[in-house]
Amino acid sequence: MKLHFFRKSTPNFGDELNPWLWNQLIPDVFDDQETTAFLGIGTLLNDYANIRVRNARQVVVFSTGVGYSKGLPAVDESWKIYCVRGPLSAQKLGLPESLAVADGALLTRRVFQSKCSKVHRFSYMPHFSQSILAEKKWRSVCQALGFGYIDARWPVDQVLRAIDQTEVLLAEAMHGAILADALRVPWIPVHSTPSILPFKWWDWCASIQVEYQPQQIPALQDLSTKDIYQTFNKDIKGGCKTVFHAASNLIQQKYATRRLDEIAKTIRPTLSKEKQLEHLTVELETRLQQFKEDVQAGYFF
Repeated sequence: MKLHFFRKSTPNFGDELNPWLWNQLIPDVFDDQETTAFLGIGTLLNDYANIRVRNARQVVVFSTGVGYSKGLPAVDESWKIYCVRGPLSAQKLGLPESLAVADGALLTRRVFQSKCSKVHRFSYMPHFSQSILAEKKWRSVCQALGFGYIDARWPVDQVLRAIDQTEVLLAEAMHGAILADALRVPWIPVHSTPSILPFKWWDWCASIQVEYQPQQIPALQDLSTKDIYQTFNKDIKGGCKTVFHAASNLIQQKYATRRLDEIAKTIRPTLSKEKQLEHLTVELETRLQQFKEDVQAGYFF
């Protein structure tokens, strides 16, 4: 059985949770045999899914979500769906409400040991795309505010420790918020870029019974002095545009600093109720146990 998740050359925390978590919870299940595909944590249920698992004769869906395309996967009797991320994913796929549970990342609660030693009153975790485009800028913003900075490209253990050491997380990365909630760290959702898909946030938030009310912040972009002078020397007109862009970006950085500070001081953080979260975690464990039993019974190729 092959574990399928989204991966490019640069790792992304939410996607990299897959091998980190599943290999602890269901060891010795996965290999490189493509006859059976396992779709776990991520937003993989779209019209690209059938291409992703084109070599599979059976497809297992465990807590995956719908999104990133208007199209939906062609689901047939070869698909075994144990659960999806939330009620919106279930509705989109025409599945019974009973299959809407939660994002499988909640099971991290069962394997990660909290140290309960807080280092930062606030930390900020940008969306993966902003981590790539503006790491230096966001680090500078966080340093100016005395906030912790958490990068979605870091190893899973490092991200989890950083979240655990935070009292309140300002999160643009959805799986940053999911793990914060799982580890009982209050969180505030923020939004800067169209790369963020509201549907998947609505889906997950519906599962934990909270509202998604993101706070708007500016998108930033790293632009070095070297970049400015290289462009200016190459083409005066283009260089002038680049200098203007750099000045504008500096203004945006100052605004981002004020905005994050304002959000941290005025917005009430979100945290799901422990009873609901534990109910969802137990339900995920129950579905995972059923999957284990099906594997042992030889249900899959």
